[in-house]
Amino acid sequence: MNEIREYKCTYSNSVGVSSEVTEGLGLEFPDAYMHSDTMQTLAKAIKEHDGADFCLLPFCRTVEAEAMGAVLNYGDANTGPRAKDPICEGIDDVLALPSVDVTKGRMAEVLRACAELKAQGETVCLEVTGPFTILNALMEPRKVFKAYRKDAEGMKKVLDKLSGDLLAYIKAGKDAGVDIFIFSDSAGAPELLGPKFTTQGVEDFYHPFLKKVEALMDDSCIFLLCPKFTYAVIDTGCGEFRDHQLDSGIDFLQAMLQMKGKVKIAGQVCIKNIGVKLANGRFREIVLK
Repeated sequence: MNEIREYKCTYSNSVGVSSEVTEGLGLEFPDAYMHSDTMQTLAKAIKEHDGADFCLLPFCRTVEAEAMGAVLNYGDANTGPRAKDPICEGIDDVLALPSVDVTKGRMAEVLRACAELKAQGETVCLEVTGPFTILNALMEPRKVFKAYRKDAEGMKKVLDKLSGDLLAYIKAGKDAGVDIFIFSDSAGAPELLGPKFTTQGVEDFYHPFLKKVEALMDDSCIFLLCPKFTYAVIDTGCGEFRDHQLDSGIDFLQAMLQMKGKVKIAGQVCIKNIGVKLANGRFREIVLK
């Protein structure tokens, strides 16, 4: 089994949702997390506070799970929505959940906010949450990993279901004018899963899912994979880097926008590290095998 390199996340220069940002906006929480217009206000306020050049939605990692029926604590002016009580005991319960409907609920409001921010001339980034984080919002984490150990085929069906839901969300985001899709899965990070389950997760979900994502990307958008999973895909032999030379010191956001239509999937750094630059101008495309 190949060793999977560790990527140490250094994302720390955005205040995110906090009283520093929300004070004086005249928003009511948690209601502000529910509606397109207040989402836009909050996204632009965070952008201004951080000195960023893009608006990032949503403000949590629960939109996908909520669309499947997850119970949430919707948070307040300091913290965004988060998972509350699990609704599933096992694999069969997850498989019985409805598919996401991108035209309803908070997911529809997020997509509407993306479209309206894009119409206002903003660069729009949509963060999409991966399968293990979604599953942790639906059932107890220990039950997720127990199920993967004891019923790999059943878990593969679950991952296939989640892949279909996420692809529907990404397609709707593309239709809404999203410039950059950011994909992360904090509960499925390689350092948490370990090499065996990370390799299995790449084979069962990430590689086939990314092949389908690749087909969706075009001149209008580009997909940024969390660097943790970039290493997982590459170190398991499912992909490789292809380098593109840009201007030395280029801002990574500008590099991403410049490479739209030329590169489908990237993953060398996290765009949420505001102002990160490519000192050598080397932009790294992920080429799937």
